[in-house]
Amino acid sequence: MTNDKPVATWLTDMDGVLVHEEHAIPGAAEFIKALQDSGRRFLVLTNNSIYTPRDLRARLRASGIEVPEDALWTSALATAQFLDDQRPGGSAYVVGEAGLTTAIHDIGYVMSSRDPDYVVLGETRTYSFESITRAIRLIENGARFICTNPDASGPSTEGKLPATGAVAALIAKATGVEPYYVGKPNPLMMRSALNQIEAHSETTVMIGDRLDTDIRSGLEAGLRTILVLTGSTRPEKVDRYPFVPTLICDSIADVVPLVDELAPAEDRPSE
Repeated sequence: MTNDKPVATWLTDMDGVLVHEEHAIPGAAEFIKALQDSGRRFLVLTNNSIYTPRDLRARLRASGIEVPEDALWTSALATAQFLDDQRPGGSAYVVGEAGLTTAIHDIGYVMSSRDPDYVVLGETRTYSFESITRAIRLIENGARFICTNPDASGPSTEGKLPATGAVAALIAKATGVEPYYVGKPNPLMMRSALNQIEAHSETTVMIGDRLDTDIRSGLEAGLRTILVLTGSTRPEKVDRYPFVPTLICDSIADVVPLVDELAPAEDRPSE
């Protein structure tokens, strides 16, 4: 790992790094336990805006991975924080599930389809023609267009599903208005995560399975990055990108010993 500074805090993606669907990737539970045992601050990040942190905690627990709610940071939470910073106490027409609507409600926003400040698009399994049409008309009437993340598709046991980015493209084509994406690869999500745990970019590592989102956003936020090969990026594709991660590992199991090895000297376990 380049950069001689010790690693005080860790950020990691969830799907493709810790879990595949509902199954833990070998080494994931051990990695989280190593962080907790060491006292290192950390966050598990996801671009998925469907679930609340409580939902995600239950999902991970069912896979055998124990992560507290306050260690989960979603694109829905980052989007809500962005809206609160930009226009506190505003209003939004929201297309999304409980993870997004709860986050926006919690910042004091009013959900409205009558002249809202924003149209906020997130992921849902039930995109309707009616809600998309309403979003288009509100944007045409002046509502600002925000999306939780640009992911065009998501995985399922049956195959790919259309995700936020695909539906955003439809709305953008109909309105001529491009959305602002809050989630990865926008480094804004990395910086909001760092702020959540009072971390500094120079002493934080980001772990991900995708070069185009996880590694890119970590790089642009000034973090060291670790790519694991258990998700979307195949080894033969790495050289196709104009940037490289700091380190490439086969899986999260290979990262477990780094928690202690890269820690500040005074925090490393004595031999």
